Amino acid sequence: MKKEPILSLKDVSVQYGGIQALDRVSIDIGAGEIVALMGPNGAGKSTVIKALFGLAPITHGSVHLYDQKITPVAHEMISRGIAYIPQGRQVFKHLTVYENLELGGYVLRNQKDVARSIEGLLNLFPTLREKLNAKAGSLSGGQQQLLTIARGLVSNPRIVLLDEPSLGLSPKIVKEVFALIKQINSERDIAVLVVEHSIKSVLSIADRAYVLAHGKVALHKDHSDEIDEQVLEKIFLTA
Repeated sequence: MKKEPILSLKDVSVQYGGIQALDRVSIDIGAGEIVALMGPNGAGKSTVIKALFGLAPITHGSVHLYDQKITPVAHEMISRGIAYIPQGRQVFKHLTVYENLELGGYVLRNQKDVARSIEGLLNLFPTLREKLNAKAGSLSGGQQQLLTIARGLVSNPRIVLLDEPSLGLSPKIVKEVFALIKQINSERDIAVLVVEHSIKSVLSIADRAYVLAHGKVALHKDHSDEIDEQVLEKIFLTA
């Protein structure tokens, strides 16, 4: 069931140069929900996340947080309780795993808060606990993705914007990553908007789903299991 929205795009358009990346898109994320955002390449999925986080030029419409209109600015969004986890396993390769995690907590008040948050997260990420003093660049691709996700959680966000977490990972690791996302959502009551091309994986954990095509919302279902695969196929093949 759709919950009261805590973060929303309302009738938002985004342009890059002369290219219309989003065309009057409206998307809501409710408290404690996992919302899937799918669509073919170039549909505008990553642009939605960037617009919410203040990384894309909004030419029309607005962003609302807890029903208040805001002007999103990236560094301010973190202090508002929103984390953005980009695609591509963007770790600081020459820093240790622990140093990467520390950077994720820069908005917290003091080092003790950072250490406490990291310690709590290591219970969710036991693989990282074993690698704390290793350089991040020495980790496997799957481990780097886990580190990227964990670093985004150190600031104790209420909402996570997650862009293509399965990109470049093996099916086994993808399954582990999505199980972890579900666990984080359930145990920490964190709302998640996840952009994903692995339809089966994301629908297995999502409460609701949006499908984008040509910068517009082509489909929205309040229950992810209502998504018709034939309709999805038509959207993906004709986009």
